[in-house]
Amino acid sequence: MRRTLLITTALALSALTLAGCSAGVTELAPGDSSTDYLVEESTAGRSAADGVAEGGPSLDSQTSAESAISDVGREVITTGYMSVTVKSPDDATQDAIRITESVGGRVDGRSEYAPHDGNRGSSTLTLRIPASELTATLDKFKDLGTLQEVSINAVDVTMQSRDLEARITALGASVDRLLALLTKAEDTDTLIQLETAISDRQGELESLKSQKRYFDDQVAMSTLTLNLVSVADAPSIEPGNFFDGIVTGWNSLVAFFAGLLVALGVLVPWLILAAIVAGIILFIVRAKLRSRRAATTVVVTKAPQESKVDQTPKTDQTPKAD
Repeated sequence: MRRTLLITTALALSALTLAGCSAGVTELAPGDSSTDYLVEESTAGRSAADGVAEGGPSLDSQTSAESAISDVGREVITTGYMSVTVKSPDDATQDAIRITESVGGRVDGRSEYAPHDGNRGSSTLTLRIPASELTATLDKFKDLGTLQEVSINAVDVTMQSRDLEARITALGASVDRLLALLTKAEDTDTLIQLETAISDRQGELESLKSQKRYFDDQVAMSTLTLNLVSVADAPSIEPGNFFDGIVTGWNSLVAFFAGLLVALGVLVPWLILAAIVAGIILFIVRAKLRSRRAATTVVVTKAPQESKVDQTPKTDQTPKAD
């Protein structure tokens, strides 16, 4: 009886142990509610982030976005080009840099060219100027010399900026929810899935934030390309001494004959064409004259023969009366 009781007790304890293990395995199974919530969270977060990019905002979100735009103001990227003729490009370049820095701007690019062909060189500056100070700064640049050209272009990027903000907000909320789930994960598979989803979301979130920072910088700071050029000095044409006079006269003589040769070179094809046309006309005229002379000779030759026949004296055969 004791052996039977011990065996029965051992079997009961084994059954209870197996039941507890089965319950533990069931709690960590992939079909658990935490894993299902992870899948739902991943799908919902991805749909919220991609829905803004692919399908665009809904009617309610679009209405709210338009009201926000009207309240906050539009975001515009402004770019421009300006060309000014100055006496000294070096001095004008320093003045332009000083004006730009005085309004809170900066120089993003600078190119300078040495003097050539009688001018004093030139320079090209790529300037970033606060959008609110652009008009006043352009007026200051006009005072550097003589304005040659100015053009300003503006592109409205309000909707693109608002779209980025919405996507950043949606992805940020999704990452926060995934991080909260990460603290509650109890098995390795769930941890791996959560970490992978968080890594993907954070990478995409940082990319969107980088794009938003670029838009904000372009809106806040206008880009202006400033070209500063100088007028070429005219060379002196008056000789300074006797030898300069000889050189000037010789150069004039050479230039005269060079121009004459050029003129002859231009006229030669026309002269050849005129000679050919004149030869054809002369040949046609001579041929006509020859034909007329031949016809006149034939007429003159026939006319004398007829006159000789007519002038032959007729013999009076009538007998004279005795």
